[in-house]
Amino acid sequence: PALPDTWSTTDNVAWVTEVDGLGWSSPIVWEDKIFITTVYAAGEWERPKSGLYNPRGRAVPVDEDHAWIALCYDLNTGEKLWEKRLHEGKPLTPRHPKNTYASETPATDGEHVYFLFGDVGLFALDMDGNEVWRREITAKKTMSDWGPAGSPILHDGRVYLLYDNMEESWLEALDAKTGNKIWHIKRDEVSSWATPYIWENELRTEIVTNGKNRVRSYDLDGKLLWEFDGRMSWACIATPFSDENFLFVNSGYFMDKHRPVYAIKPGASGDITLGDDETSNEFIAWYQPAAGNYNTSPLLYRGLYYSLLDRGSFEAYDPATGEQVFTQRKIKEKGKATFTASPWAYNGKIFCLSEQGETFVLEAGPEFKLSHTNDLGEMAMSTPAILQDSIIIRTIGKLYRIKK
Repeated sequence: PALPDTWSTTDNVAWVTEVDGLGWSSPIVWEDKIFITTVYAAGEWERPKSGLYNPRGRAVPVDEDHAWIALCYDLNTGEKLWEKRLHEGKPLTPRHPKNTYASETPATDGEHVYFLFGDVGLFALDMDGNEVWRREITAKKTMSDWGPAGSPILHDGRVYLLYDNMEESWLEALDAKTGNKIWHIKRDEVSSWATPYIWENELRTEIVTNGKNRVRSYDLDGKLLWEFDGRMSWACIATPFSDENFLFVNSGYFMDKHRPVYAIKPGASGDITLGDDETSNEFIAWYQPAAGNYNTSPLLYRGLYYSLLDRGSFEAYDPATGEQVFTQRKIKEKGKATFTASPWAYNGKIFCLSEQGETFVLEAGPEFKLSHTNDLGEMAMSTPAILQDSIIIRTIGKLYRIKK
């Protein structure tokens, strides 16, 4: 109830602070501390710009020294509390012009903060920025030289890491306190950018991975539980998620005709691939062939499944049946609005932050209704952090605490 639904660069701003370097990791908050990552680069190298362009990354990494950085800010004042240089050198892999070398979101359990740079390593720091342990990662080639993006997941004293690439894909579990490897499994998979999902359902807890070749679920010991060939689109980016009934997995590369969404029931085992003419089976409750998202993850709110497409269209489905509630509607009628950050919701409103820095505020419900727009005037691709009375929004060069 205390959260604001209007803001600008000056209105409802508790503070704003400059953030150096380049990074799209989303901010996370623990008590009175905010954590993000960034990478400093020597010389001037292209800064991302919003919109749709360049389907490939650079063929070779940039030949400049970089520094991979963990940052901590004071929630109350915006003051930088500490900065930790975790790696220095020249990048070993290319990246998409809109990606950065600091796109993976950190995770914390209140004792350690886990900072992942996908082709460098995972670093566990204490809350004061002291390194506790590290797990170095051997960089691999990614599809179209886009670079990595999936974030670490914390659950019950373990950190789970997924690195799907074009050479040797893997999933592993580490002890969160020590960094010791608990298990490591290889995956017959190509590049994906989706973060794994811990699905705690009525029957068990499982680790679900979205992949181009196969959607797979593992138990907490790394044993494969079920899988299916979803004929997923060219790029799997959206994170799986669930409600009290189903797990939802989707992918929707904007140039593909087949952009599927699947609703999965708990308890599956083995191969649950749909037949050629099937839209459901024992464990796939429903399937929509053209409702998938590209960069954003969908949103479940007040009994509806909302889908925000990268080119600025918005649509809604019934999560119980997959039936469409309303068809694609353009969020911005005139001008450019493209989307990478995932939508969020509270107080009966849905918030969609565009790459151009505008947040479009929609009324939740079975009809499309735009309420108003909040403009920060600067590129944004990170999903904000939401706490009791504030929103922490990261733009390309700033960090905002939005508060009534």
